[in-house]
Amino acid sequence: MNRALPRAGIGITFQCMIRACGWVGGLLGLGMLLSGCDDAPRMSRGHDECETTLMAVRVAVVSADGARVRGATVTATNVASNISISGVTGSDGVTTAVNETLAPSPVRITATAGSKVSPASHVEWVCDTCNCVPEPSELTLELSP
Repeated sequence: MNRALPRAGIGITFQCMIRACGWVGGLLGLGMLLSGCDDAPRMSRGHDECETTLMAVRVAVVSADGARVRGATVTATNVASNISISGVTGSDGVTTAVNETLAPSPVRITATAGSKVSPASHVEWVCDTCNCVPEPSELTLELSP
């Protein structure tokens, strides 16, 4: 009977059945090693359950009369490390450039458009083993009149 060698990816049960038939012992006698038949427990590598997308704060910038401001610069600064991230609001007056790369320390966020500046707001980060979530997750910054 002509038997082919098992290919990579064949289940451990099938490999061990072949070994029980005797030909794997002959292969081992020739110096080849067939892994997976040592009756050791195996575990499969599951997928990474952590999010790969950075969590971000949704920041809206409005004028003194409440209109959304396009092109405002939003700057977030980590209060412990002094590292900053900046983003510009889109046509909807919103940016999501402030993300968890600034975590876990609190972050101070301001907006500017021309000579108008918003008061600073603060965001805290609640972190687990995978991600840090901003608290609050949304801010509205009002530019000075």
